[in-house]
Amino acid sequence: MMEEPDREAVATAVQRVAGMLQRPDQLDKVEQYRRREARKKASVEARLKAAIQSQLDGVRTGLNQLHNALNDVKDIQQSLADVSKDWRQSINTIESLKDVKDAVVQHSQLAAAVENLKNIFSVPEIVKETQDLIEQGNLLHAHRKLMDLECSRDDLMYEQFRTDSKNTHERNLIQNYFGEVQHLSEELAKQLWMVIQRAITTVRKDPTLLVSVVRIIEREEKIDRRMMDRKKQTTFIPPGRPKKWKEKMFDVLEKTIVTRIEGSQADTRESDKMWLVRHLEITRRYMLEDLIIVKNLMVQCYPPHYNIFNQVLDSYHQALSSRIQELASEELEANEIVSLLTWVLNTYQSSDMMGNIDLVPEVDVKSVRPLLSQEVVDQLLHMYMATLRSNIIGWLRKALETDKKDWDRNTEPEADQDGYYQTTLPAIVFQMFEQNLQVAAQISEDLKKKVLQLCLQQMNTFLNRYSEEAQLYKEEHLKNRQLPACYVQYMIAIINNCQTFKESIVSLKRKYLKNDEDMQMTSTVTMDSTLNNIANDGCNSLLDEVFIDLEQHLNDLLTRKWLGGSNSVDTICVTIEDYFNDFAKIKTHYKQEMTIKAHRKVVTEYVKAIMQKRIAFRNADERKDGAERMIREAEQFKFLFKRLASGFSEETDGLCNTIIDIAEVIKLTDPSLLYLEVSTLVSRYPDLRDDHIAALLAVRGDASREMKQMIIETVEQSQRHQSPNYTPIFKDIIVPSTAMSVQKLLK
Repeated sequence: MMEEPDREAVATAVQRVAGMLQRPDQLDKVEQYRRREARKKASVEARLKAAIQSQLDGVRTGLNQLHNALNDVKDIQQSLADVSKDWRQSINTIESLKDVKDAVVQHSQLAAAVENLKNIFSVPEIVKETQDLIEQGNLLHAHRKLMDLECSRDDLMYEQFRTDSKNTHERNLIQNYFGEVQHLSEELAKQLWMVIQRAITTVRKDPTLLVSVVRIIEREEKIDRRMMDRKKQTTFIPPGRPKKWKEKMFDVLEKTIVTRIEGSQADTRESDKMWLVRHLEITRRYMLEDLIIVKNLMVQCYPPHYNIFNQVLDSYHQALSSRIQELASEELEANEIVSLLTWVLNTYQSSDMMGNIDLVPEVDVKSVRPLLSQEVVDQLLHMYMATLRSNIIGWLRKALETDKKDWDRNTEPEADQDGYYQTTLPAIVFQMFEQNLQVAAQISEDLKKKVLQLCLQQMNTFLNRYSEEAQLYKEEHLKNRQLPACYVQYMIAIINNCQTFKESIVSLKRKYLKNDEDMQMTSTVTMDSTLNNIANDGCNSLLDEVFIDLEQHLNDLLTRKWLGGSNSVDTICVTIEDYFNDFAKIKTHYKQEMTIKAHRKVVTEYVKAIMQKRIAFRNADERKDGAERMIREAEQFKFLFKRLASGFSEETDGLCNTIIDIAEVIKLTDPSLLYLEVSTLVSRYPDLRDDHIAALLAVRGDASREMKQMIIETVEQSQRHQSPNYTPIFKDIIVPSTAMSVQKLLK
């Protein structure tokens, strides 16, 4: 085995020598190398000898210790054998000492009896003193005496239990003798709980009394723990133990808080509509005041491990949560649901309550648990939305009924700051919406959006009803145009209300919707369309009033009476101007639309009078007079509607020029040029039909059948180009049928 290491050592040495003698000049240092290696070898051998010597010394010491241990083990074995021998010899002696043992036990019992003898004989006297102390309110002293009585009773019962655990008769005798002690304990407990019930008040007036109560409870807790420990060892437990007064104290506190919250409801719905708001406000004030007192004063009266502030806080939260649950389960009205949810979701965690600065840092608002589960909150919100929907429908119906009654009044409606007629309906409706939206915004952003959506939905339905009622109002008026006396004024107010409704809807959306996405989700296109229809129908109703009064004068146009010098157009202009003076109370853009419609209607009726062939001119003079009169009257219409259209841009010349262009055809003296004039007329008015041309030629009264046929055929073959900006005027003018129709004429 040693040959291998020797070979490895030789090989290593050869390598080292070869490394040191690689160059010729290194041969001169061979002796130096030899001395250096000799020194290294001597050093290694010295260290090796020292290590081996140290190992040998350790082994020698270990062997000596093992030898000593062996001797000790032999001595112990011998001692154990001697003890075993002595124990076997003393068994009989121990059995003979049983009587001594019994005597010791009896002596212990007698010693306990002697020790408690004085207390035993003085039990009735101590009971009386303790009772007096309790009645006097000296609770700490009373409890000390009660502890002495209980200690005497418990020691006697325990000694008897040790002597004979099965003998319950003697223990019952002792318990009966000390029977009043249990009664005193109960009386003292009642006094303690009365103090605990009034702890919030007591701690401000007499904190030492509360401290005494807490000290008594702490003493009882220590006795309870000691008795429970002894029970584990002996199974004996004195009567009435454990008292668990600390646990009962917290129970009393919790019940007191529950009673305080329930007692804060001073009114009922029947006696006060604001009963719930009042109840919640009183609860808030009580709870905040109590918690501040507990934080600043009461915690100083309790040991830290009682954690009294958090205990009271938890009790208040549990009691309050239970009360809120009870309220939520009742049939609440819409405003009551709002009050409850606002209080639960906002007020409870606000600076007015749990977030109050006087409760910091003991109360962290972020960790405050909710009073109601999300499920109950959702149920309340659903109930609120259903009730609110029903209420809004009822409110809108009532508001419309009230507004309708005003329509029949004999006095004009009120005017706004700009002098336009209006009724109170839009203000009432949107004031109601505003109130409900403000309330919903206090609860949550989501509820606010839902309420706005509900308001807009009901507004849409309401506007349809509003439209129907406005139509019925017009129909009733047409049965007797003398009634209602202020029909025109209230119809103007209805029209103006449409603009107010539009503006109010836009304002409402801007105020309660924060982003464009929400604005788009609540489209009001349908409502805008309905309001436009109501306004248009109203404007048409007012124009109908005008043209019903003008009907006879329009019928006189283009008749022999008219040609003879009738003042029908003068009357028409005066009547229109008079009506439009009343229409000054209509908002500008509606008045503008009415002016345009009235202008078009007048011109259309005038052209219709021509096309109805009420007159056929007999000669050139009549044609000249008639045409010049038509031109003058067209100028009258121009002047009238320019004046009515002042303040806004309205092209009045175009429509009236239709009358002038027709007059030029009638005025023409050379029949051979009729074709050119008619062609020019057709190019200007592409909707001019063959029957219109025939009627116009018939009114001239000088065109032969052949000429009419030629003109109509030629015009039919010509190309008609209608300008994109052209508004047809002849399209809806019907020419009455005659014995000789255009078709017959063409044949």
